[in-house]
Amino acid sequence: MSRIANLSLVRLLTGIVWLSLMTGLFGQPFYLPTPNTAIFDLQKQENYFVATPGRTWESGTFGCVRSDGLQMHEGIDIRCVQRDKFGNPADPIFATADGMVAYINDKEALSNYGKYIIIRHVIDGIEVYSLYAHLSRIRSGLKPGSVVRAGDTIGIMGTTANTRQRITSDRAHLHFELNLFLNDKFPFWFKARYPTERNDHGVWNGMNMAGLDPRMIFLLQRRQGTNFNLVQYIQNQTELFRVFTRKKDFPFLKRYSALIVRNPKVAQEGLAGYEISLNFNGVPIRLVERAPSEVKNYSSLELLYVNADEQKKNPCRKFVTRKGSSWELTNYGLSYIELLTY
Repeated sequence: MSRIANLSLVRLLTGIVWLSLMTGLFGQPFYLPTPNTAIFDLQKQENYFVATPGRTWESGTFGCVRSDGLQMHEGIDIRCVQRDKFGNPADPIFATADGMVAYINDKEALSNYGKYIIIRHVIDGIEVYSLYAHLSRIRSGLKPGSVVRAGDTIGIMGTTANTRQRITSDRAHLHFELNLFLNDKFPFWFKARYPTERNDHGVWNGMNMAGLDPRMIFLLQRRQGTNFNLVQYIQNQTELFRVFTRKKDFPFLKRYSALIVRNPKVAQEGLAGYEISLNFNGVPIRLVERAPSEVKNYSSLELLYVNADEQKKNPCRKFVTRKGSSWELTNYGLSYIELLTY
């Protein structure tokens, strides 16, 4: 075999090893977004997640993990594993899946995420948006509309943020999110609800995203291999609360039609609205069509169900509250449903 052939074989094998480490198994949709692969060593999770000061590694995971369970962390904080000769973080940041750049914020002062990138992907027929925050540098030439492939380097890990408490070098990390997009009309909703407040990021304001747990997705797809399905993962989330709305035409329905449950009665009677199930982070996991005969006594917005055990376990988003023996949507919960269905 020629030297060139040998070199090509080495490169091929190296690529296969890297791909295997990044995905765990072939054919999976999501790559790990940094060279850190310790997420798959369940005995050493502190090597993957960066804790908030004075807390354990769990505070760097997704969910109600901050402020004694009362504050939501809508992504995961991935520990730095590479540094340059000056001790600065040097981990390359990889696109987690094939997609197109949707938004870039290169002005550190405009966000507590510092410099960050959002990429749009279509996985199992639905849109999902990955977010990469606290970058020191964004790849030259990258801009909204740029097409990226899974594993492409899109930036370098950093510590950028506009928060009063700076991210120290020893805590350098990538804040990484996987989100559903709520509403194309967000800027109009925001201006109507918060007329005196700034919106520096348009539709890409963090309020317009509902996060999924990246850690669970990475672990589940490693276990299930090519059987992993993002739609099924979303639909299998635990329901926190369920509402009925008489709104029948809002952007989320078109973008996430795969989450709609069709109803034979609607074909006969017409559509009266949707019964929406949401998880503890406000991700709509199921939207069921309802016919007029099924909801004739309902108002324009009804709270139908609350999972009390789930609310006790994950209370941080404060969508609902108990009043005596009954449950109500909080003002924040009402605002959230208004945004979703605007």
